[in-house]
Amino acid sequence: MTRLFGTDGIRGVANEEPLTPDLAFRIGRQLVATLQVDHGVARVRLVIGRDTRLSGPLLESALVAGALSAGADCYAVGVLPTPGIALLTRRLAAHGGIVLSASHNPFEDNGIKLFSSEGTKFPDAWEDEIEQRLDAQDVAPRARREHIGRLIDYTQGGEAYVDFLCETFPLDLSKLSMLLDCAHGATYRVAPRVFRRLGARVATIGARPNGTNINAGVGALHPDGLQRKVKAAGMDVGFAFDGDGDRLISVDHTGEIRDGDFALAIAGRYLAARGRLKGNLVVTTVMANLGLDQALGDAGIRVVKTQVGDRYVFEEMQRVGANLGGEQSGHLLFLDHAPAGDGILSALALLAIATEMGAPLAELAECMRKFPQVLLNVPVRAKPPVESIPGLAEHIAGLEEQMEGCGRVLVRYSGTEPLARVMIEGADGARIRAMAEELAALIRRELGLMAG
Repeated sequence: MTRLFGTDGIRGVANEEPLTPDLAFRIGRQLVATLQVDHGVARVRLVIGRDTRLSGPLLESALVAGALSAGADCYAVGVLPTPGIALLTRRLAAHGGIVLSASHNPFEDNGIKLFSSEGTKFPDAWEDEIEQRLDAQDVAPRARREHIGRLIDYTQGGEAYVDFLCETFPLDLSKLSMLLDCAHGATYRVAPRVFRRLGARVATIGARPNGTNINAGVGALHPDGLQRKVKAAGMDVGFAFDGDGDRLISVDHTGEIRDGDFALAIAGRYLAARGRLKGNLVVTTVMANLGLDQALGDAGIRVVKTQVGDRYVFEEMQRVGANLGGEQSGHLLFLDHAPAGDGILSALALLAIATEMGAPLAELAECMRKFPQVLLNVPVRAKPPVESIPGLAEHIAGLEEQMEGCGRVLVRYSGTEPLARVMIEGADGARIRAMAEELAALIRRELGLMAG
C-alpha cells in the first residue's frame, strides 16, 4: 500500500480516496491498537480537534467512532488551533492528540495529524505501525459493554488555551492597536480574545469562517490584504495566521511584511544577547534567506539547516539541544514555551521583545537585510529524484557559476502537493527571476515528458 503519512500527517481531498470517512474510522481503531498493544496503554485517552473546514465534522465523527469502538476515551475540543490541541494533549495527560486540518491548503483538502503524549509530532515509527495495521486484517480491540470508549465534550479547551498564552506572556498591550488576519480558520475566536485580554485594541479580518473560505485570499499565505489595511488604518502591527494557527506572518506599522526569517533573526539576537539562546544556535531550513545567515552570523550565532518541514526542524532542535528554530513560512518553535509551532504564541514572543526593548517591530527588523528571492511552484505529475531530471544539475551549476558565490539555487518537491519548487536568491532581483523561469521551464518540459 502507498504510504499515507507524509511530512505533516495525512493530506488529501476530503471524502475522496484515500481521505475518506472509512479511512478515518480505521485510523481511529488502529491508533488505539498501536497504543494499547504495542505500547502497553491499558485505557487510551485521546484529544481531538479540528479547523473550520466543511469536511471537519465528517472526518472527526468517523475517527472518533473508530477510537471509541476500540475502547478509547475521546476529549472533543471542537475548533481550536493545532498548537492548542497539542497543549491540551499534555495538560489532560492524554496518550495522543488528533487534529483534522490541512493547514494552509484550500478548503476542499483536509488532513489527519497525530500528536504524541508530549504534544509533539507522532514518531515516524509509530506512524509506520499504524500503516502496517491498516494494510492487514483488523485485529484492533473491539470494546464491549462498559469498555466502550466515552466521548467527552471538552468545551473548556479553548479557555484553557487562552489562559496558557496569557500566562506565558503576561504583557501590557494597552498602548497597541493591531489587526489580526485569522484566515477564516481555527484562530478566529481565540486569537482576538488573547490580545484583547492583554489590553490591545484589536480589529480582525478573516474571522468569519463559513466552511469554504478558509485560507481563501487571507491569512499567512496571503498577507498583502493585511499589509494594505495595517498601513491605511495606521495600526501599530498586524499578525496573519494560517488555517490551523501554527504559522505567523507579521506586518509592521510601515506596512512591511516580516516573515519567519525576520522573526528568527530578531528572537535569535535577543536571546543570544541575554545568554538565553541554547547552544548559541538557531535551527532553520534550506529555504531560509541568506540575509538570516548574515544577521545571525554577525551576532556570532550559528545557523543549522534541515530539509523543509517543521518536524525536521523540531527533530534537529532536539538533537542539538536548541530552543529556537523555525521556517521562513512562519512556522516558529519556541521550545522554552511550547512543544509545537504556535502562531499566536510567536506573535506574543515578538511583542515581548518589542516591549522590553522599547522598539517597534519595524526597528527590530532592521537587524536583517533580505536578499532578493524568487520562488516558483511548478505543477508536476511525477516526482522522480531531482538529480535524475535530464539537464537540471548542469543548468543549476551554470547559474551558480554566474552568481559567483553571491546567491544560491534550490530545487525540491513539495511534501504535501504535486509541485516542484524552484527557489533562487541573489543580488539582482530581475536576473534571478529570469533564472528561475529558465529552471521552471526545464522542469515543466522534462517532467511532462516523463509523466506522459
